[in-house]
Amino acid sequence: MKSCFLALLFFASTLSAMPLEDSQSIRHAYQQLFPSVPLNNYADGVYAFDADANSAWQAINEFPPYEFDLEQGKILFNTPFNNQKSYADCFANQGIAIAQNYPYWDEKSQEIISLPLAINQCRSANDQPHLSYQAAEMNFLTAYMAYTSRGQKVNTRIPASALAAYEAGKNYFYQRRGQLNFSCASCHVDNAGKYIRSEILSPALGHTTHWPAYRLKTQKLGSLHTRFMVCNKLIRADIDAAQSPALRQLEFFLSYLANGLPLNGPSIRK
Repeated sequence: MKSCFLALLFFASTLSAMPLEDSQSIRHAYQQLFPSVPLNNYADGVYAFDADANSAWQAINEFPPYEFDLEQGKILFNTPFNNQKSYADCFANQGIAIAQNYPYWDEKSQEIISLPLAINQCRSANDQPHLSYQAAEMNFLTAYMAYTSRGQKVNTRIPASALAAYEAGKNYFYQRRGQLNFSCASCHVDNAGKYIRSEILSPALGHTTHWPAYRLKTQKLGSLHTRFMVCNKLIRADIDAAQSPALRQLEFFLSYLANGLPLNGPSIRK
C-alpha cells in the first residue's frame, strides 16, 4: 500500500509531466491499488470494484430505464432540418460510431470540440437554434450517438498546439477549491476505491466512457458536464457552466487518460 500511495502522490505532484507520462503514471498507480481489475473494466466505474453492485447493475441493464430516451434520440437525429439536411450531414461516417473521437482539438479554431458543442455547431450550420447543453433533447441525441459507438475505443489525441488546453484541464483536476477545499483528485485519486458514506469513490480512469448516464437518483439522463457541475456544488465551489472552456478542458484531460478504454454509454449510475 505504501508504494501505491507514493505512486499516486508522484502522479499528483508531476503537474509538468507530458500527457503520455500522466497516463502511464495513473494506470500504474491504479494497477498497484486494484491489481485484480482489468484495464477495460474501468469503463464500468465503481461497478468494477463491487461484485454485488455489479450484479444489480447488470440486471438493470437488461431492461434499461433510458430505452425511451434512446429512441427519442434516434428520432431527433434522423429528423430533417428545415433545409432537409440532418445531423448525419455534419459528421464523419454520418454520425454513426464516432463518439469515441470526442472531445478533440480543432486546429482551425484552436479550441476543444466536444460532442454537444459539435451538435450545436451542426444546428448553427443548418440555421437551427442552439439546444441548451442541459436540455433533455441534447442528452437524447448524445445518448443515441454514444450508443452507436459502444465498444469503440476512446481516441483522444493531444497535438502540440493543444498542450496548454490539456494542462489547463489537468490543473483544474488537481486544484483545490470551494469551502470544503477539495479537488477532483481528492476523491478520484487520493481516495479512489474508498467509501464516502455508503458510496464508493470511482477512479478518474474511465470517467468519460459512459455518458450521458441515467441517474437513478434523478430518474433522467444527465451529461458529464452536469456531473462536473454537481461536484462543484457539493464542495461549495463556483460552478462553471456546461460546455464552458474550463469544463471542456477538464473533459479533454480525463478523456486522454481514458484512451483505449471502450465506450459503454449511455449507462446507468446511482
